[in-house]
Amino acid sequence: MLTVVTRSGQVESWHRGAVAVVHDGQPVLEVGGVDAPVFARSATKPLQALPFLERGLHERLALPPAELAVMCASHDGAPVHTAAVRSFLARGGLREDQLGCGPHAPFDPATRQELLRAGQKPGRVHNNCSGKHTGFLHLAAACGDDLAGYLEPDCRSQREVAAAVAAMAGLAAPPPVGLDGCGAPTFVLPLLALARSFCRLANPDGLPPVRAAACRTILDATGRAPELVAGDQRFCTALLRQWPGRCFAKNGAEGVYAVALAPDPARPRWPGALGIAIKIDDGAERGYQPAIVDLLQWLGALPASLPPALARFHRQPVQNTQQKLVGAVECVLPWGRS
Repeated sequence: MLTVVTRSGQVESWHRGAVAVVHDGQPVLEVGGVDAPVFARSATKPLQALPFLERGLHERLALPPAELAVMCASHDGAPVHTAAVRSFLARGGLREDQLGCGPHAPFDPATRQELLRAGQKPGRVHNNCSGKHTGFLHLAAACGDDLAGYLEPDCRSQREVAAAVAAMAGLAAPPPVGLDGCGAPTFVLPLLALARSFCRLANPDGLPPVRAAACRTILDATGRAPELVAGDQRFCTALLRQWPGRCFAKNGAEGVYAVALAPDPARPRWPGALGIAIKIDDGAERGYQPAIVDLLQWLGALPASLPPALARFHRQPVQNTQQKLVGAVECVLPWGRS
């Protein structure tokens, strides 16, 4: 059991799951079935962006940090996000109707309401994965793929993506794939392998120079434009703002979350690169947010007195319709304290 939900002083619900932590390439914490395969979903977006960067497409297209960040994003669909995606498309003469992701309502409430007031329907650009798909289209064009089939797992560009994910995760062969919510291939990885890949993202010194440079570019760009990775009030953005340019944090659907933290000598026990991956069995987002913040405190990355932007994710209030506080969502795993 990782997280509980209380009401009137009693446990009402709970979230079970698994957690893996890798420090400088070595597993240092394993909770639950970390070797069991999970659909990593959108947590692999920075890994999927690596072939784009390794081919130098960001330099060829003169991509600013905001557009690099949105390529790794599960964004809110707010104007700042859709403007970045549209600009990213235009740099290669690409169109919104070429995006293979279906439309869905923006996650951002204000943007969603504005579309309704204007009598407009959400477009593909509002899809939270539209930045990733734009990067895939550019990569497919560079690989000579048929753009209409850029999501096919056996096209050249997607084979490059799968090879990059496998290498970062320390797998001997590309992992199995399924079909993600946005229509792209999604990878089935052991949770420990996902944590390993994020540890390498956090400190790529031992990787080939081109890949190491690509990893550093991702951390730098997302540190410069953290709101593009998720949204102003989102958990990912709050973590990125805590360690600008030294962290990458990414959610995946169905209770998956991963964090990469660069080396920091101020963490006495764990000064090296950290890769964290968590999977909540029931797929609930509220199950991992308190656990991640609590774990980061135990690892020495966050102080006991949390900054307000992260404190609200650590102990999440449960209120009734009268706005009375009736309980909380909080982590109950003692980690290594017991």
